[in-house]
Amino acid sequence: MISFDKSICTDLQAGLGREWLETNGLGGFACGTIAGANTRRYHGLLTAAFNPPGGRMLLLSKLEETLVLGGHRIDLSTNEYAGAIHPEGYLLLSNFRLDPFPTWTFELEGMCLEKTVFMPQGSNTVQVEYRLLQSPQGIEPVLEVRPLVAFRDYHSTTHENGAFNRVLEVAPNLASLQPYTGLPRLYFAHDASHLQEQGYWYQNFFYRVEQERGLDFQEDLFNPFVLTWKLSDKQSATVIASIEPKDIRQAAAARKTELQRRQELGASSPVEDPLVRALTVAADQFLVRRGAEWTVIAGYPWFTDWGRDTMISLPGLTLFTGRSGIAKSILRNFARHTDMGMLPNRFVDSGEKAEFNSVDATLWFFEAARAYAAATNDYDFLRQELYPVFIQIIDFHIKGTRYNIKAEENGLLNAGAPGTQLTWMDAKIGDWVVTPRNGKPVEIQALWYNALRIVEALATQFGDEEWRTQCSNLASRASETFNRIFWNDDVPCLYDVVEEGVPDKSIRPNQIFAVSLHHSMLSAERARAVVDILERELLTPVGLRTLSSADPQYRSSYQGDQRSRDSAYHQGTVWPWLLGPFISAYVKVNGGSEQSRSRAHDLLRGIEKHLTEAGLGQTSEIFDGDVPHQPRGCFAQAWSVAEVLRALCEDVYQVKLR
Repeated sequence: MISFDKSICTDLQAGLGREWLETNGLGGFACGTIAGANTRRYHGLLTAAFNPPGGRMLLLSKLEETLVLGGHRIDLSTNEYAGAIHPEGYLLLSNFRLDPFPTWTFELEGMCLEKTVFMPQGSNTVQVEYRLLQSPQGIEPVLEVRPLVAFRDYHSTTHENGAFNRVLEVAPNLASLQPYTGLPRLYFAHDASHLQEQGYWYQNFFYRVEQERGLDFQEDLFNPFVLTWKLSDKQSATVIASIEPKDIRQAAAARKTELQRRQELGASSPVEDPLVRALTVAADQFLVRRGAEWTVIAGYPWFTDWGRDTMISLPGLTLFTGRSGIAKSILRNFARHTDMGMLPNRFVDSGEKAEFNSVDATLWFFEAARAYAAATNDYDFLRQELYPVFIQIIDFHIKGTRYNIKAEENGLLNAGAPGTQLTWMDAKIGDWVVTPRNGKPVEIQALWYNALRIVEALATQFGDEEWRTQCSNLASRASETFNRIFWNDDVPCLYDVVEEGVPDKSIRPNQIFAVSLHHSMLSAERARAVVDILERELLTPVGLRTLSSADPQYRSSYQGDQRSRDSAYHQGTVWPWLLGPFISAYVKVNGGSEQSRSRAHDLLRGIEKHLTEAGLGQTSEIFDGDVPHQPRGCFAQAWSVAEVLRALCEDVYQVKLR
């Protein structure tokens, strides 16, 4: 259980820097800071996914809470405006914890009030509960709650406007409004004793993180009504906000169901290790529905599902958490969307055609399927549904597909066209590709070889001699060429990219995959040399840098406007997901010894500490390259969780896939 006492809760900077997250398995979510003030445009109590997992709209931003003691009013909320914090409810906080729901404890004038927020699984709904834990005799506290609604795309901000329909529909224990034609109605189920219509705009909320990111950082929010309760040890207060009418009498049952589900998640941890258990619970928040199948949200609060992220994350999120059925669904879902031998890299929120702008997403598909088969022995599924797709993909890559992706006679895979960035190092500013990697990126060759060997093994098992021979011959040529043109004797390590025979000598982490993947082209000696150089040049307590700090192009921090941030994204910024392949490679080159596994576990202590520092219980997308490695980007990233969890289970604890 993550818990903070008054020393953290009443420290504004500490409270604003720690963020909580609730998700609903549909792509919808709620998130905010433990201090209570929203610092991002993405913070809100109900962001609903109307076309799961996309079509996200932030409907309910927050609830403003006030305790009334006789004629004395005490605000529990916290908001930030330009140059001011008002009110300052965070000063009344004595505790915040994830138990497993986000829970705040307020202490004031002899009273103790507890607030809890959670999202029921499978519903665009958020439930907020208030419970009086302690109150002096003779005092009857009254709680007032004012919803502040936004009704906007979750990437945008709301500003006061005359088009907003203020009409409120009220029924017993239920109120609803539909501010704009064509947008959904938002329902509030409640057990308040009184509802009074309001109709006020609260103006100029200040979002400090958006200002830092060079984006619109002010917002106006609308308050449609105020709810009132007389609290006692027998009378709590509950508000359920949803895109469908809810029965307030079912609130206790909804809480019980969700508590049981969370308990089962914790119990599914494959190892009795606090970090493994925490990451197992965190993994669940990324698994969401896409139609009848499943997919993976790449990160909260702004990503949807990406092919590359999904395939990299699949083993850690599903196979080591006992959810192989979801893994199968994800593989099936993406297999059905392949086109011209490519896996979609991104499904677009608004429903347009998927984007096929990645060379590595497709190749990670093979490794995800291999891991699934190793875990389940479900080769019938591979034979019937995936193997034909694999053959089609390999065939397209041999003959050529989009963006000049084509295998050469020497066995290596060429990819790229002017103005494109097809690898995971995909930062691009207008027409400027920040880290151009056209030609033959090192990890693409490692993934291509791995895919060829996987298909060769499947072809052998399925009696397909033609494709067994073709993949075997191509893989052998690739291995010979790779070792000849990619090895840099001067360092020694692998070049990052070779384009038209010209090598890029930058020390980057991409070469780790030539060691960590199931099928490797490197000798034991060369594999160890790669691990050694990356440990010396790139390893930090929270991940691998994307560029050696000795490189003139190195950027020590990731901050500023979008151009500044994108230009630093892969020029030294630390990525925690790379700890997964690094741990796998480190343990592999040391023969899986107990000593190497123990040290590998120690290398993850920084991630364990990080679970209480930014996205609570989660792992951030990136960190600054220099100490103190400030977390940046998304506060909850799928592959950051998945790859650390996979490496812990597979390499450190040597858990057998189930």
